[in-house]
Amino acid sequence: MFERIDPEKFETLLEINTLINSNYGDATSLLTQILESATRLTAGEASSLILKNEEDGKLYFEIALGPKGRDVKKFSLNPGEGIAGWVADHGQSLIVNDVETDSRFYGDISKSIDFPTYSILAVPMIVREKCVGLFEIINKKDKKYFTQSDLQWLEIFAVQAAIAIENAKYLEKAREEIGYLRDQISADKGYHVLIAKSPVIVEKLDLIERVAKTDSSVLILGESGVGKELIAEQVHLRSNRKNRPFVRVNCAALPEGLLESELFGHVKGAFTDAVQNRRGRFELADGGTIFLDEIGDLPLKLQSKLLRVLQQKTFERVGSSDTVSVDVRIVAATNRDIDAQVKRGEFRSDLYYRLNVLPIYVPPLRQRKEDIVALADFFLKKFGRETKKQFSGFTDQAIEQMLSYPWPGNVRELENAVERAVVIAKEKVIGARDLLIGDIATGQDEYRGKNLKDALTIFKKHFIASALDEHQWNQTETSKVLDIQRTYLSRLIKELGIANPKE
Repeated sequence: MFERIDPEKFETLLEINTLINSNYGDATSLLTQILESATRLTAGEASSLILKNEEDGKLYFEIALGPKGRDVKKFSLNPGEGIAGWVADHGQSLIVNDVETDSRFYGDISKSIDFPTYSILAVPMIVREKCVGLFEIINKKDKKYFTQSDLQWLEIFAVQAAIAIENAKYLEKAREEIGYLRDQISADKGYHVLIAKSPVIVEKLDLIERVAKTDSSVLILGESGVGKELIAEQVHLRSNRKNRPFVRVNCAALPEGLLESELFGHVKGAFTDAVQNRRGRFELADGGTIFLDEIGDLPLKLQSKLLRVLQQKTFERVGSSDTVSVDVRIVAATNRDIDAQVKRGEFRSDLYYRLNVLPIYVPPLRQRKEDIVALADFFLKKFGRETKKQFSGFTDQAIEQMLSYPWPGNVRELENAVERAVVIAKEKVIGARDLLIGDIATGQDEYRGKNLKDALTIFKKHFIASALDEHQWNQTETSKVLDIQRTYLSRLIKELGIANPKE
């Protein structure tokens, strides 16, 4: 038994037990607190909570405290390596008060971080008779020896940590299952999952919460691929119209004649193929919300008709003089500079002012880096389920590459990159080379040994392909951005052998 009853130790145990039983949502904070308490009460100079990878048996420093804690977390141990490896393999506690005399001691980490190790106290964390990791305390302060009492107290802390880890895993699995079911229900209804970790997007959602309660028109601005449609969905889902239809229209996807019929419907005989009466999207959205994507591409003739819907809530079907009344909220979006379009006379100023009652600007992904890893994790789980492949996450190099890459195609490009990585990855962890972005995507090796002419051709191909992808392969829009004729762009696509990856 213990050498003596220590009130401080028992009080600490009670505090940690209370935390475990009340809230283990933030497992890392809880485990850090347990490790801090264990280190203090065993009078250690440094400590680590080491977890065992179930697949390869390697030991990873999950939490490391002490002067060199940050440096220690960069290392890992192979199965059975060092005193920690022995404890993990045998599931037994160990006191080594003179590591230099113990053949199991692995001193490379100590030398690498320039932190001398004299003594080690290590205790396994056991869950269902299986070692999931261990506590390791380094160097008893004042160069004293670790005692059996220290070991017994650390074993109690290890039990608490094991409970916390088990609870955290259970909670994470439950959350994933609930999240997956919620995502499936949302997807079945045609809605997307919005991932928001960055302060700027959280702030936008707070604005949307207030905007949604009104019936005023909303104009969503931002680059291609930032998630404007998802923001439009949130406006609808947080409004009083949430149980009514949410109808989507891409104004750039159809020619003017078909678009008018698509929006407002037509009567039988209105044109050659009008063999029966047809309701338009505005009628289908009655009582709900209509989302007009790429509103900057709406022809001027239809702009005047849309203005009337905004002002009077009425319109006529194509080929009819009968007035149709609707109660529809309009949410529009564009990646164009609509102010410049108004100045050039390409977009009606009166319509612009009616649409722009409540503007919402969605910043590009490069300006909200907090969302990148969260989105990547979401896409990894999504495509992992679809391909029936299991991944444990991304390497540090892959995360660093994603955070430093500018993402010209924004969230859409990130989703494509993760999907591609899931398909081609051979390991359980997605590496930087699997993502095919940055220098790897542009093929720096492709330029080696090439003359200037050939190198320029390679660059031109990548540059044009990137621009096309950014503008969803809309050649008219891409040619304007590149400042070249559309016919010349079409010729370059053929000459350079640029293929649309989605075809």
